[in-house]
Amino acid sequence: MAKVAFLGLGVMGYPMAGHLKNKGGHDVTVYNRTGAKAEKWVAQYGGKFAPTPKAAAEGQEFVMACVGNDNDLREVTLGPNGAFGAMKKGAIFVDHTTASAEIARELHAVAKNAGFDFVDAPVSGGQAGAENGVLTVMCGGDAEPFARAEKVIAAYARACNLLGKPGSGQLSKMVNQICIAGLVQGLAEGIHFAKKSGLDIEKLIATISKGAAQSWQMENRYKTMAAGKFDFGFAVDWMRKDLGICLGEARKNGANLPVTAIVDQFYSEVQAMGGKRWDTSSLIALLDR
Repeated sequence: MAKVAFLGLGVMGYPMAGHLKNKGGHDVTVYNRTGAKAEKWVAQYGGKFAPTPKAAAEGQEFVMACVGNDNDLREVTLGPNGAFGAMKKGAIFVDHTTASAEIARELHAVAKNAGFDFVDAPVSGGQAGAENGVLTVMCGGDAEPFARAEKVIAAYARACNLLGKPGSGQLSKMVNQICIAGLVQGLAEGIHFAKKSGLDIEKLIATISKGAAQSWQMENRYKTMAAGKFDFGFAVDWMRKDLGICLGEARKNGANLPVTAIVDQFYSEVQAMGGKRWDTSSLIALLDR
């Protein structure tokens, strides 16, 4: 059992922190910007809640965070009541936010100078993965603190790997989102084409999903895409945030991401249709309108 704090109880963080308490058996203190959410979590799982990130981090061996973006992360770490102001020597801060590689490198350097460690550890698997404790965790940082953190992360992960130096976890998450963007657009076009052609979607997918076209997106989203229902996964607003990070990094490293850039614009059109909170499979709505 370890002493752990968890900062950020959104759709991902809430169940992740729950797994730390129930499955991991850890002593968990939570913080959330809206205090009522933290109180609700404590009522459900036990543990404690703190009024600030700094108070939550006091005396902890591990501090996990899963917040919205770079600015939110900077606030909960380096802000006036940030966790970094209370991290003890030898502790480890694990960031599960999908953020930029730049801020991961920045926070790693600040942590090292202060005598504790930082691991960037964005996750994949969505809300269902968080609730079921089967997330994929992509990490960047130093090997020794990663090895210690991995044992705690195991409470909500089915895969957790160190991909390289600080920022590598965030870069890996960018690759993940780049791949998904192209896959979803291809699937949307395929199903749209099949509907226009009068094909039986069930028979079609049952056939082609056994071949080279198979993907997680096909297996899990074809039914709802064909039905025009988009309330089952990762929201368009969140995907646009992530693709913006990918495109920003590509401008720095010289990578060419033509499909990603086009799909990002398609998602902006979905937003304009009122689909900000639709899931990412809603790309098909542009084709079917």
